[in-house]
Amino acid sequence: MLKTVYDPEIPVDIYELGLIYHIDVRDDRSVEVRLTLTTPMCPVAGSLPPEVEAKVAEVPGVTKAVVELVWDPPWNPSMMSEAAKLELGML
Repeated sequence: MLKTVYDPEIPVDIYELGLIYHIDVRDDRSVEVRLTLTTPMCPVAGSLPPEVEAKVAEVPGVTKAVVELVWDPPWNPSMMSEAAKLELGML
């Protein structure tokens, strides 16, 4: 489901961009996601975390979704998948 969430300025989903740092599914079926953005000044900083939270909460069986926006380590292009790099003409 995270592959359906896009940074509106980049034609690659947030998973392939390497913005998802950690996903923890707990015994009570709650899910915690740690994600970052390409820059702290990203214009979607206020809207992307709630969108990710809503997508995770839609997954059948998930009891609660929590998204934490983190800045460490800072994102850089080497964190992108090869598919993302190919899509963006970096390979």
